[in-house]
Amino acid sequence: MFRTLLLSLLLAGPVMAQTHDVTPSDLADRKAVFATVESVDTLTARTRIGGTIVDLMVDEGDMVAAGDVVARVVNEQMAPQIAAATSQAASLDAELAQARDDLKRAEDLLTRGIIAQTRVDQAQTAVAVLEGRLASARQSRDVLVQQEREGEVLAPAAGRVLDVKSPMGSVMMPGEPVAIIASDHYLLRLNLPERHARSIAEGDEIEVAGAALGGEVGQTGVIRQVYPLIQNGRITADAEVGGLGSYFVGERVRVYITVDTRQVIIIPRDFITTRFGNDFVTLQTADGTREVVVLLGEETADGVEILAGLSTGDKLVQP
Repeated sequence: MFRTLLLSLLLAGPVMAQTHDVTPSDLADRKAVFATVESVDTLTARTRIGGTIVDLMVDEGDMVAAGDVVARVVNEQMAPQIAAATSQAASLDAELAQARDDLKRAEDLLTRGIIAQTRVDQAQTAVAVLEGRLASARQSRDVLVQQEREGEVLAPAAGRVLDVKSPMGSVMMPGEPVAIIASDHYLLRLNLPERHARSIAEGDEIEVAGAALGGEVGQTGVIRQVYPLIQNGRITADAEVGGLGSYFVGERVRVYITVDTRQVIIIPRDFITTRFGNDFVTLQTADGTREVVVLLGEETADGVEILAGLSTGDKLVQP
């Protein structure tokens, strides 16, 4: 059996070693930068009337829905004004009822020929005037009631309360802020040196470093906006990454972004041997093969980048 196996190997001839032609490849040049978790929109819940905060319904970190009551502001002058408007409307209502009775009696006397048409016309005019005054008084009261209702400070959108600006008992003017609310849509905000301004664009992919924010956060994201304003030598871009909703606004994380591409030589790892701390590859020449020392660079999905030792057109033999 051994002789048969040996004979078959001799007849099969020598085993051809695998070869690899050295060609240039495009490699993305990535840069590590810090990004912060930010809300797409940061909104302010403001007062609509002046007064004193008598109820405060939220605290920092609370989640709110759009239209939720954040606080209630009471203007102590509103109650007496509403009471006065209500009394005026009630008085005019009583006068109108009396005027209508007078008009009814005048019309009855006119049909019997006791009074002239002029008296009836005067009674009708008095009723019309009182109806107009009563409608105006009721509208004035409705305005005051609506102003009192506007003491409710409403959340402008759904999100998380970042900061409560005014504690209970604060005296507020119209338009003053009560709470800062971050919308429930979060993203990563990147700050890059201005030299990379023209090398990034919407739709570019970024990579989130490891599990910096936890396993539920996506490992990759996409740039959704590049801001056209450069400040202090830096440009800002926003990236969409899934799973950011439960993290702190302003939390920092390292991300990698492609800022350029360059041509490099990449060879499979199997063609490299390491001895005494040096890396070697076997180069095929016209006279046979010889080993050369190479300088390794970045590991990629296709192999290892070669920084020095090889040139385009070289042919490698697997050791």
